[in-house]
Amino acid sequence: MPMNLTQKILSRHVVRGELVAGKEIAIRIDQTLTQDATGTMASLQFEALGCDTVKTERSVSYVDHNTLQMGFRNADDHRYLQSVANKYGIVFSPPGTGICHQLHLENFARPGRTLVGSDSHTPTAGGVGSLAIGAGGLSVALAMAGEPYMLAMPKVVNVHLTGQLQGWAAAKDVILHLLGLLTVKGGVGKVMEYTGPGVATLSVPERATITNMGAELGATTSLFPSDERTREFFAAMGREDEWEALVADEGAEYDEVIEIDLSTLEPLAACPHMPDRVVPVRELAGLKVDQVAIGSCTNSSYADLKMVSMLLKDKLVSTGTDLLIAPGSKQVLSMLVAEGALTPLILAGARLLECACGPCIGMGGSPNSAGVSARTFNRNFEGRSGTQDGQVYLVSPQTAVMLALRGEFTDPASWGTPPALPQLPDEVPSIRHLFIFPAENAKDLSISRGPNIVPLEQFTKLPEQLEIAVQLVLEDDITTDHIMPAGPQITALRSNVPAISEYVFSRTDSGFVSRMKEAGQGVIVAGENYGQGSSREHAALAPRHLGVKAVLAKSFARIHRANLVNFGILPLMFESKEDHAEIQLGDVLSIPCSQIVPGGSCSVLKNGSEQIKVMNDLTEKELDIIQSGGLLNYVRQSIER
Repeated sequence: MPMNLTQKILSRHVVRGELVAGKEIAIRIDQTLTQDATGTMASLQFEALGCDTVKTERSVSYVDHNTLQMGFRNADDHRYLQSVANKYGIVFSPPGTGICHQLHLENFARPGRTLVGSDSHTPTAGGVGSLAIGAGGLSVALAMAGEPYMLAMPKVVNVHLTGQLQGWAAAKDVILHLLGLLTVKGGVGKVMEYTGPGVATLSVPERATITNMGAELGATTSLFPSDERTREFFAAMGREDEWEALVADEGAEYDEVIEIDLSTLEPLAACPHMPDRVVPVRELAGLKVDQVAIGSCTNSSYADLKMVSMLLKDKLVSTGTDLLIAPGSKQVLSMLVAEGALTPLILAGARLLECACGPCIGMGGSPNSAGVSARTFNRNFEGRSGTQDGQVYLVSPQTAVMLALRGEFTDPASWGTPPALPQLPDEVPSIRHLFIFPAENAKDLSISRGPNIVPLEQFTKLPEQLEIAVQLVLEDDITTDHIMPAGPQITALRSNVPAISEYVFSRTDSGFVSRMKEAGQGVIVAGENYGQGSSREHAALAPRHLGVKAVLAKSFARIHRANLVNFGILPLMFESKEDHAEIQLGDVLSIPCSQIVPGGSCSVLKNGSEQIKVMNDLTEKELDIIQSGGLLNYVRQSIER
């Protein structure tokens, strides 16, 4: 039978299960990546597993999130991460080297390989034909230990591209178009696989922009073929020997097909506060722009920033508009320096930032109060910028530059003719010498632990019956930023769960933490797509520390649902979504945990009388994990047995 690209890669790696949509499968993982915001906890969890070394082909620990070293915490975490990497066979990328996804694309991602990363934008590597999946840190720690990664076999969607981008339209507009078409829930349980003659017109960095923001669709991952354009990219990176051709078979079948004619696309923008609120840029004409930010793992490649430099040459950023630019890696930065392409940025009035995530996660670069910020980033959730009432719009680098120059949204028809998209130079400098490869005398090395690195908590098993009060009622599309906010003060506490737990839902309901402390336990009631957004497992781990035992929602985002299971929180769904409106803060729910069966339903009593039907989509193993008090307990028990 002809196979699509997703099936081809999975068939090489499946160790248990069948490649049938919806069925649970276990796959062997070739590579892992972590970053410092999630990597400290993943490293603590890996240590707890008792392995001598990582079992993967390649594991890399990147420092790119917490690079604002205000006080000792972040610097201590970086020392800890470097010592763990050195001891356990992990490559370490020091702070300032670049953003994990840009660096991994340039240096380590390979066609046909499986990659699991503790960051939701890990699918960026799908731009070179790697099956790359974002996951919680504990899942990544287990993959590093050689354990297979479990997931429900996704449906595979054929996004068939024809034509070629025209005028000011960019790769960012391809994924914004898809988000407007499908919404942030449209990719849940699916792989977005790109095919068709339009694929060959897109460079690897353009493809990576599209696969990066597939995470905003809720997709398991996104995937481009490995073709001649991919080979050219690998050759430029000095890694042609790691390239292989990998495409779908002719006549391969897909669960769905979406047709996109690239030549019909125009510049688009995602409006506050969700990536799927997409409109043409022309419809926003006249809206003043206070800030423009260019960078992030979505749009910080050489081609992106060389285009920015070309557009800024001999021009000046509009008075009253701040322009911030962050290259994605030191490789990108060094190419810009070699070509003199930084000079136009500097003379135009742009502010140059470190090669790091920065403003994308509210780590500096926040806009002014109620300010309009146009960003080339992937998310515009409320408050994510660091300014609670900031109005963030997501756009392409080309659009971002034109907004910075004019100080407002204008119709792209008035922008003139854009320069041709830059190609990589003939000589691309390598920065592989900046990575710290693990030592050979690992057994003799010690781990560096600062006072902010707190040992893991061991959670209790799920009881047979829960009598538990509702401590929070939420509506649809609650993100992990709502649950566990980012920003320099909070993110610096990622290795200290008791401390970071003080901030759970702090920007949504300031009384939640105190209610949880008083009650000692509680249940959260939520709407559709609960937990969408980043892979940050602290959005499950910190509520678990506070005593959250169950979440009852209309539906869950994939990664967050997995994180709830990993930390022993019971994810239940309303059988009738209308019942969501019947539950209020303070209602007491009686949950018969002993009666819950995988994929089954049961009745929950509200206030001792009213019955509410709930269901679950748990596998037998997932239910066992929850009943054990979480995945670490489950693994420990398995080892003991």
